[in-house]
This record gives sequence, C-alpha cells and structure tokens, in this order.
Amino acid sequence: MEIRPATADEAEALSALAFRAKAHWGYPDDFMAACRAELTYAPEEVSSGGFHVAEEDGRICGFYALAKVSPTAMELDALFVEPRQVGQGCGRALLEHAVNACRLAGAERLVIQADPNATGFYERLGAVRIGERPSDSVPGRQLPLYEIDLT
Repeated sequence: MEIRPATADEAEALSALAFRAKAHWGYPDDFMAACRAELTYAPEEVSSGGFHVAEEDGRICGFYALAKVSPTAMELDALFVEPRQVGQGCGRALLEHAVNACRLAGAERLVIQADPNATGFYERLGAVRIGERPSDSVPGRQLPLYEIDLT
C-alpha cells in the first residue's frame, strides 16, 4: 500500500468513495441525502495539501484529510475506506500516516469528529473521547469527539 498526496483530478472519485463508505453503515436514503454536500470535495480543496490517498494495486482504497485548527492542533476532517476493504488495514495505515503528518507539522494533538460506527476503530488506535459536537449535516445530531495526544 502506498499513501500519497491527493490530486485535484481525484476530487470526484474521493467524493464518491466518501459517500459509499458512509452508506456502508446502513444509513437511510434521507440521511445520506443530507450528508451529500459534506461528503463532496472540490478539486481545489483536494489539492490544498491536506488530502492523502492510500492506493493498493493502482486503486484508491481510502483517503484522509487534515486541517490545522490552532497552532498546536490539527483536525481529521475525513477518513474513509472503500467498504470492501474495511478491516484490511487501510484505515489503520491512513490514521497512522495522518498522525505522523501532524507530528511533522508540530501539532500536539489530533482532534477527530467520528461517525458513531467508527468509534471502536479510533479507540483501538489510541483516541480518547473528549465530548460531542453537532453534526454539520443533520440538525440535532451529536457526533462523538475524540483526541489523540501527539506529545
């Protein structure tokens, strides 16, 4: 598996992957429709430097996006894995890569707003729950908020 920076021309493919990965959890159609805008990435956003893709045999198996939220903190804006590859190490490799990128950028913590179905994944990899945050897509929905100490 190779992890590399994403390119602008991959925006549509990454948006489609994010939508498939979210739908994998069995959410109803109206919920998925509410999430579409949040799961759609523009080419300039993808090429901004915060997006990385994991490739296996020349095919994208997942991606992540990071954003700086303060001088000492980064946020995991996205981490999605192709549904057929869940549990095969792609997500772990992406998160480990993101953690290393945060450390190289001088961050002391990584904040993660998690899908409720992904909490076990983040906890197994060392994230600690620090609270909740309102969903950007679904009014009234609260999402688990995690942190990884990078010091």
